[in-house]
Amino acid sequence: MSFPGIGEDAFDFYAGLEADNSKAYWTDHAETYRTAIKEPMEALLAELAPEFGTGSLFRPYRDVRFSKDKSPYKTHAGALLRKEGSTGGLYLQVGSDGMLAAAGYYQMAPDQLERFRRAVDDDIAGAALERLLGALAKQGLDTRGEQVRTQPRGWAAGHPRIDLIRRKGLYAGRHWEPAEWMHTPACAAEVVTAFRTVAPLQDWLAVNVGASTAEPSRRR
Repeated sequence: MSFPGIGEDAFDFYAGLEADNSKAYWTDHAETYRTAIKEPMEALLAELAPEFGTGSLFRPYRDVRFSKDKSPYKTHAGALLRKEGSTGGLYLQVGSDGMLAAAGYYQMAPDQLERFRRAVDDDIAGAALERLLGALAKQGLDTRGEQVRTQPRGWAAGHPRIDLIRRKGLYAGRHWEPAEWMHTPACAAEVVTAFRTVAPLQDWLAVNVGASTAEPSRRR
């Protein structure tokens, strides 16, 4: 199926889910989720795959086993595109507030974090990352990622790139508020442009950080 655009009811669906995150709401609006969100997102991922890698749409159900919040459903649709052999991927999201296309590492494992900080400290790699993030900012992309409140142990508060060293995750992306073009095939071209723009950050992280090599139980 060719990508027709995100369904016109997609944003209203998630606004309603935020107000009533219940099985009853989901059951009553399941057809809207399928036709306005799931099927268009899957068609978009298929269209993007030749350039950006295989995409997968995340399940809409929250894992509530260890959470105080027992709301059963995610209030957005998220998808990840990843090329074979890649250590990272490109992220796409649809929610009540519009769409997001992003790349980076949302949360780094301890071994990744150690490599990231060493790379940031390096005069060549760290300076390259600063220039890259500056270029993304000039193009209107937001840079985000969890930060510790003070400098990590072993790092000086006066380090020239202390704001980056404080990061526990680093990703950048373009967010769009709901707009009519999202309901047309032209939406795919906007996402492609955003992914191409943010790809250099993913490349920097792949070269300087890479995937975690720690056992799963040691990644937190």
